Amino acid sequence: MTTASTPETVTTHLRPIDREGLLGFAEKGRNNPGARGTNKVHTVTEGQYRTISHVNEHEVIVDEPLHLFGQDTAPAPGEIVLSGLGGCLAVGITAVATWKQVKLSRLEIFLEGDIGNPAAWGAGGAEKQPPEMGFQEIRVKVVIDGDASREELDEIVQHANFYSPVANTMRNPIAFSISLMD
Repeated sequence: MTTASTPETVTTHLRPIDREGLLGFAEKGRNNPGARGTNKVHTVTEGQYRTISHVNEHEVIVDEPLHLFGQDTAPAPGEIVLSGLGGCLAVGITAVATWKQVKLSRLEIFLEGDIGNPAAWGAGGAEKQPPEMGFQEIRVKVVIDGDASREELDEIVQHANFYSPVANTMRNPIAFSISLMD
Protein backbone atom coordinates (compact mmCIF):
# COMPACT_ATOMS: atom_id res chain seq x y z
CA MET A 1 0.00 0.00 0.00
CA THR A 2 1.34 3.39 -0.99
CA THR A 3 0.43 6.62 0.64
CA ALA A 4 0.41 9.66 -1.60
CA SER A 5 1.96 12.67 -0.01
CA THR A 6 2.41 16.26 -1.04
CA PRO A 7 6.02 17.00 -1.97
CA GLU A 8 7.69 19.22 0.60
CA THR A 9 9.82 22.12 -0.56
CA VAL A 10 13.02 22.27 1.40
CA THR A 11 15.12 25.37 1.04
CA THR A 12 18.53 25.66 2.60
CA HIS A 13 20.51 28.85 2.62
CA LEU A 14 24.22 29.47 2.56
CA ARG A 15 25.81 30.27 5.92
CA PRO A 16 25.11 34.00 6.44
CA ILE A 17 27.53 36.74 7.36
CA ASP A 18 26.97 39.17 10.24
CA ARG A 19 24.59 41.76 8.74
CA GLU A 20 24.95 44.20 11.65
CA GLY A 21 28.74 43.99 11.39
CA LEU A 22 28.50 44.58 7.63
CA LEU A 23 26.30 47.65 8.16
CA GLY A 24 28.79 49.00 10.73
CA PHE A 25 31.67 48.43 8.31
CA ALA A 26 29.72 50.24 5.57
CA GLU A 27 29.07 53.18 7.91
CA LYS A 28 32.80 53.48 8.67
CA GLY A 29 33.41 53.64 4.90
CA ARG A 30 30.83 56.39 4.46
CA ASN A 31 32.39 58.36 7.33
CA ASN A 32 35.93 57.94 5.95
CA PRO A 33 35.75 57.34 2.18
CA GLY A 34 39.53 57.71 1.75
CA ALA A 35 40.37 54.87 4.14
CA ARG A 36 42.65 52.13 2.80
CA GLY A 37 44.14 48.96 4.11
CA THR A 38 47.31 47.24 2.96
CA ASN A 39 47.52 43.61 1.91
CA LYS A 40 50.95 42.05 2.38
CA VAL A 41 52.32 38.87 0.87
CA HIS A 42 55.81 37.31 1.09
CA THR A 43 56.60 34.95 -1.80
CA VAL A 44 59.50 32.47 -1.69
CA THR A 45 60.67 30.37 -4.65
CA GLU A 46 61.35 26.70 -3.87
CA GLY A 47 62.84 25.89 -7.27
CA GLN A 48 61.77 25.75 -10.89
CA TYR A 49 58.56 27.83 -10.86
CA ARG A 50 57.06 26.55 -7.60
CA THR A 51 56.54 29.33 -5.05
CA ILE A 52 54.94 29.60 -1.65
CA SER A 53 53.30 32.90 -0.78
CA HIS A 54 52.87 33.56 2.91
CA VAL A 55 49.68 35.52 3.55
CA ASN A 56 49.14 36.15 7.26
CA GLU A 57 48.93 32.61 8.67
CA HIS A 58 48.10 31.05 5.28
CA GLU A 59 50.12 29.71 2.38
CA VAL A 60 49.29 29.91 -1.30
CA ILE A 61 51.28 27.60 -3.56
CA VAL A 62 51.81 28.48 -7.20
CA ASP A 63 53.48 26.49 -9.97
CA GLU A 64 53.40 26.20 -13.74
CA PRO A 65 52.21 23.21 -15.77
CA LEU A 66 54.67 20.76 -17.26
CA HIS A 67 54.43 22.25 -20.75
CA LEU A 68 55.69 25.54 -19.28
CA PHE A 69 58.58 23.83 -17.47
CA GLY A 70 56.94 23.71 -14.06
CA GLN A 71 56.15 20.71 -11.88
CA ASP A 72 52.35 21.08 -12.13
CA THR A 73 51.99 20.79 -8.34
CA ALA A 74 49.67 23.78 -7.93
CA PRO A 75 47.66 26.30 -9.94
CA ALA A 76 49.50 28.64 -12.30
CA PRO A 77 49.79 32.35 -11.42
CA GLY A 78 47.04 33.37 -13.86
CA GLU A 79 44.72 30.77 -12.34
CA ILE A 80 45.44 32.19 -8.90
CA VAL A 81 44.58 35.66 -10.23
CA LEU A 82 41.25 34.33 -11.54
CA SER A 83 40.58 32.59 -8.22
CA GLY A 84 41.23 35.88 -6.41
CA LEU A 85 38.75 37.59 -8.72
CA GLY A 86 36.21 34.82 -8.15
CA GLY A 87 36.67 35.05 -4.40
CA CYS A 88 36.31 38.83 -4.41
CA LEU A 89 33.15 38.68 -6.52
CA ALA A 90 31.70 35.99 -4.22
CA VAL A 91 32.44 38.17 -1.17
CA GLY A 92 30.82 41.17 -2.84
CA ILE A 93 27.75 39.25 -3.99
CA THR A 94 27.31 37.81 -0.51
CA ALA A 95 27.70 41.26 1.08
CA VAL A 96 25.25 42.95 -1.31
CA ALA A 97 22.72 40.14 -0.89
CA THR A 98 23.04 40.45 2.90
CA TRP A 99 22.64 44.24 2.70
CA LYS A 100 19.49 43.79 0.60
CA GLN A 101 18.28 41.04 2.96
CA VAL A 102 18.28 38.38 0.24
CA LYS A 103 19.12 34.90 1.48
CA LEU A 104 21.28 32.99 -0.97
CA SER A 105 20.98 29.23 -1.36
CA ARG A 106 23.59 28.82 -4.11
CA LEU A 107 26.48 30.87 -5.41
CA GLU A 108 28.98 29.54 -7.93
CA ILE A 109 31.28 31.58 -10.13
CA PHE A 110 32.90 30.26 -13.30
CA LEU A 111 35.83 32.24 -14.67
CA GLU A 112 37.81 32.00 -17.89
CA GLY A 113 40.63 34.23 -19.00
CA ASP A 114 42.48 34.31 -22.31
CA ILE A 115 46.19 34.69 -21.65
CA GLY A 116 49.24 33.98 -23.73
CA ASN A 117 52.93 34.01 -23.10
CA PRO A 118 54.64 34.36 -26.49
CA ALA A 119 57.13 36.71 -24.81
CA ALA A 120 58.29 33.76 -22.63
CA TRP A 121 58.24 36.01 -19.54
CA GLY A 122 60.70 38.32 -21.32
CA ALA A 123 63.28 35.54 -21.65
CA GLY A 124 63.88 35.86 -25.39
CA GLY A 125 60.38 35.27 -26.76
CA ALA A 126 58.29 37.53 -28.96
CA GLU A 127 58.76 41.27 -28.52
CA LYS A 128 55.55 42.49 -26.88
CA GLN A 129 54.37 45.67 -25.19
CA PRO A 130 52.65 45.54 -21.77
CA PRO A 131 49.09 46.03 -23.13
CA GLU A 132 49.63 42.98 -25.37
CA MET A 133 50.55 40.72 -22.45
CA GLY A 134 48.56 39.29 -19.58
CA PHE A 135 44.87 38.55 -19.74
CA GLN A 136 43.35 39.86 -22.93
CA GLU A 137 39.79 38.95 -21.98
CA ILE A 138 38.10 37.60 -18.85
CA ARG A 139 34.63 36.06 -18.85
CA VAL A 140 32.67 35.44 -15.67
CA LYS A 141 29.43 33.49 -15.33
CA VAL A 142 27.54 33.43 -12.05
CA VAL A 143 25.11 30.74 -10.90
CA ILE A 144 23.04 32.19 -8.07
CA ASP A 145 19.86 31.14 -6.30
CA GLY A 146 18.12 32.86 -3.44
CA ASP A 147 14.85 34.22 -2.19
CA ALA A 148 14.66 36.93 -4.86
CA SER A 149 13.68 37.20 -8.51
CA ARG A 150 16.20 36.59 -11.29
CA GLU A 151 16.20 40.34 -11.99
CA GLU A 152 16.98 41.15 -8.34
CA LEU A 153 19.73 38.53 -8.24
CA ASP A 154 21.23 39.95 -11.45
CA GLU A 155 21.16 43.44 -9.93
CA ILE A 156 23.02 42.09 -6.87
CA VAL A 157 25.67 40.51 -9.11
CA GLN A 158 26.09 43.66 -11.23
CA HIS A 159 26.28 45.89 -8.13
CA ALA A 160 28.93 43.63 -6.55
CA ASN A 161 30.91 43.63 -9.81
CA PHE A 162 30.84 47.44 -9.97
CA TYR A 163 32.27 47.71 -6.43
CA SER A 164 34.66 44.72 -6.52
CA PRO A 165 38.17 45.84 -5.50
CA VAL A 166 39.82 43.01 -7.44
CA ALA A 167 37.67 43.45 -10.57
CA ASN A 168 38.39 47.17 -10.51
CA THR A 169 42.11 46.52 -10.07
CA MET A 170 41.99 44.41 -13.22
CA ARG A 171 39.86 46.90 -15.18
CA ASN A 172 41.73 50.07 -14.28
CA PRO A 173 45.39 51.06 -14.53
CA ILE A 174 47.02 51.40 -11.12
CA ALA A 175 50.31 52.74 -9.82
CA PHE A 176 52.79 49.86 -9.81
CA SER A 177 56.42 49.84 -8.73
CA ILE A 178 59.03 47.13 -8.38
CA SER A 179 62.55 47.47 -6.98
CA LEU A 180 65.27 45.58 -5.21
CA MET A 181 64.92 45.39 -1.42
CA ASP A 182 67.31 47.68 0.49
